[in-house]
Amino acid sequence: MTARLVVLASGNGTNLQAIIDACESKQIDAQVVGVVSDKHEAFALNRAQCHNVETAVVAAKLHKTRQQYDARLAQIVGAWQPHIIVLAGFMRVLSNIFLSQFPNQVINIHPALPEELPGTRAIERAFVEFTQGTRHVTGVMVHYVPDEGVDNGPVIAQQTVPIHAADTLVTLEARMHATEHALVIDALQQLITQQKAATS
Repeated sequence: MTARLVVLASGNGTNLQAIIDACESKQIDAQVVGVVSDKHEAFALNRAQCHNVETAVVAAKLHKTRQQYDARLAQIVGAWQPHIIVLAGFMRVLSNIFLSQFPNQVINIHPALPEELPGTRAIERAFVEFTQGTRHVTGVMVHYVPDEGVDNGPVIAQQTVPIHAADTLVTLEARMHATEHALVIDALQQLITQQKAATS
């Protein structure tokens, strides 16, 4: 059984690209069947279209409430019948209206270690702490999204990333992104293996 993946992304989509590349190279037994963004201008949509992956945009301004937004998002994502939904730089907190439709299927990539730096701009905040002398290590985690908590679900995989004395924000961001790309593939491999074992 080839795992069906749906990726939600708001921006450039480099993690999406890493996932697509891993699927196409058979590094993981999976296929990205759909990509959704909340922004028409998200480059992630272009990346998907270049690989003939179906895309959709669910714009927040067209929905009066968060509940309406998440209900519409769940409808679109559900039509692709995903096994795993990856939040790859998706800049919205999903409500239980969405999450309840996909129990134990939604995972998130967050550029920080567990219980550290939840929310946005985590790499930048880690670097500021480094310049203040209060941080020397950061990291990346991939975790389940069971509820509306921000970046605090059960951890699937994590990797520490040291901050070097010569680092700038740019060099740290580059190393963090490379770690994200590798770690999300490792996490997906784990989940796909577990799903195959459960259905065999």
